[in-house]
Amino acid sequence: MINRVKTKKIFVGNVGVGGDAPISKQSMTYSKTSDVASTVEQIKRVHFAGCDIVRCAVPDMEAALALKSIKEQIELPLVADIHFNYKLALVAAEVVDCIRINPGNIGSKQRVKEVVKACQARGIPIRIGVNSGSLEKEFLNKYGQTAQGMVASAEYNIKYLEDLGFEDIKVSLKASDVQRTVEAYRMLRPKNNYPFHIGVTEAGTLFHATVKSSIGLGTLLLDGIGDTMRVSITGELEEEINVARAILKDSGAMPDGLNIISCPTCGRIEANLVSAVAEIEKRTAHIKAPLNVSVMGCVVNAIGEAAHSDVAIAYGKGKGLVMVKGEVVANLQESELVDRFVGEVEKMAANQE
Repeated sequence: MINRVKTKKIFVGNVGVGGDAPISKQSMTYSKTSDVASTVEQIKRVHFAGCDIVRCAVPDMEAALALKSIKEQIELPLVADIHFNYKLALVAAEVVDCIRINPGNIGSKQRVKEVVKACQARGIPIRIGVNSGSLEKEFLNKYGQTAQGMVASAEYNIKYLEDLGFEDIKVSLKASDVQRTVEAYRMLRPKNNYPFHIGVTEAGTLFHATVKSSIGLGTLLLDGIGDTMRVSITGELEEEINVARAILKDSGAMPDGLNIISCPTCGRIEANLVSAVAEIEKRTAHIKAPLNVSVMGCVVNAIGEAAHSDVAIAYGKGKGLVMVKGEVVANLQESELVDRFVGEVEKMAANQE
């Protein structure tokens, strides 16, 4: 497990963010929020995929007024994403679990003050969402679209909320490239103890977003930075959650399901390894226990990996071994190995529940 930076714990609905709370996974609907049926359907999809918190865009009053009906039909905590029109935040604050505002476009201090009053009245947090592409003019003119400008904006707005007596805050500092994103979060982290929502914004389609988010979010998580996160993917709701889960698992931030170790394909493989691993992934997808398992195709590394795995297959020519905690439990024909392996994994997972 990584050593997370200790932060203040707040609550978005019934989900803790920061402190000792698990790192939560977020997503955002892409339907028109005013289309209640479509929005609810998307929220239920991400909930089923394992999402912890969901956000909806609120571009107009019709969307703001739809939030009440949406909230009544879902179980996930709901965040209203507000840009430009602070009055939409005042309406949304009556029903949602958190308000996200962008300091670069929400307007004057007086408008922010009104949003703070509305959130104080209901006891809901505010996410200060700084984006490099929409910094306030004063910071843009002084720093340009840099990490320094993002941090300056965040510090200014944190202090303003604090001066109003509001400290139920979480912060995000997002850019569309990994380097600025990581630099900004690292720069701000020592300066306060508010929980951070981490993400690389506008990351693109599935392939590119997965790569950018894995590098950026993985780097931050290894630094102990991050209390809640979104993997931003163009039009891929469930995949946002799947990739987030994988990043959390493989960074060591949150063990979740099997860590499948399988060798790269080469000329030494003595089995149909690609097919075997695909079948194992499919048949064990439901398992949530954090187990290390290995599926190795030849003798070069198979026994060594198996010795350090909870359950392993070590393939030989036409047959192979199934091993549990480094001990051989079966010597079988190739056609029998996957069934025995899956059975041993399920047995060990059941014992951990």
